Amino acid sequence: MALDSIRGSIRDKGVRLTRQRQILLELIDKSGQHLDAENLFRMAKQKDPKLNRVTVYRTLKLLKEGGLVDELDLMHYGGDQHYYETRTKQEHAHVICLRCGRVEEFFGDPLQRLRRQIEAHFGFEILLARTEVGGYCSHCRALRAREVEEARAEPPSQMNHRSGKPKHAPRSS
Repeated sequence: MALDSIRGSIRDKGVRLTRQRQILLELIDKSGQHLDAENLFRMAKQKDPKLNRVTVYRTLKLLKEGGLVDELDLMHYGGDQHYYETRTKQEHAHVICLRCGRVEEFFGDPLQRLRRQIEAHFGFEILLARTEVGGYCSHCRALRAREVEEARAEPPSQMNHRSGKPKHAPRSS
């Protein structure tokens, strides 16, 4: 959803668009990142030193309840944090690397076909769909393959068979 459209929606709901709310909206919409509340607070504080955490959390709640911002967990890569993005006109899937945390967005016809199949199969009207896919990006897959090869090449006598960790040389006193 374009920032102008979000501003209009806020006004339509009778909510005043304060300077602080505007800063948060712009950060969420234009950062190119999926920001959690804490990072959003830090970035917004640089633009307005008077901004406080409570305002950030209240604004996020207001935007979420108004259907203007989506709250995502992104496969809980960062623990229990939630991340925020403005609603876009086109649905997309989030593809998350479970090793490095990189997030990509996938747009395309397969998602729309899946949506139509679900609606037809269940006689269901979908109002909101979120898709998250977890795995390993190409960089992390290469790192994992290298780690597996190194582990295979390591002589078995240097490994502690109970813990799977390298044995340490005995200390001399």
